Amino acid sequence: MSQHHHSDPIQENIDTHPVKLAIGIVVGAFALIVGIIMLAHFAVNAYGGRSLKNDPSMSEANVAKRIAPVAKVTIDPNAPPPAPAAAPVAVAAAAPAPAAASGAAAGADAGKATYDKTCAVCHAAGVAGAPKLGDKAAWAPRVGQGKDALHASALKGKGAMPPKGGNPALSDADVKAAVDYMLAASK
Repeated sequence: MSQHHHSDPIQENIDTHPVKLAIGIVVGAFALIVGIIMLAHFAVNAYGGRSLKNDPSMSEANVAKRIAPVAKVTIDPNAPPPAPAAAPVAVAAAAPAPAAASGAAAGADAGKATYDKTCAVCHAAGVAGAPKLGDKAAWAPRVGQGKDALHASALKGKGAMPPKGGNPALSDADVKAAVDYMLAASK
């Protein structure tokens, strides 16, 4: 018996005609490119024939409105200093009370007035990591440093807080009174 050797006609055809192989590769690449173009066309028209670039919500004005900051803090170095609080001093001087009690009340009132006019800008909302008034957990590590260290930080500035809370017109006593007021409210 003779063994008949069968060869693969496709393999034999490619081996004998490399031009057909090159043509096959070019046709396959062309088909791939056409497929990608059709897929991109389908993706663009998936929105009912309209693209997002013509969508009114994508206009520059609407996008700018959506990404605008919620708030902005501006400290004007040329702004006049706030008027000193005269009312607490007049009330403390007019009220008959023991000397120690009237001094403490005047200090507390001056501290609250300074807090309300200068410190509350950041400490009421916790701007830039400022501990909020009355937040015992946020104030605990600061209380541990001692009153003198807190007074020094408030007078000289620390982190994002400028010296004297950004109001250089404040006296050292007013700043210390404000720190004492915040400490008392946060214990």
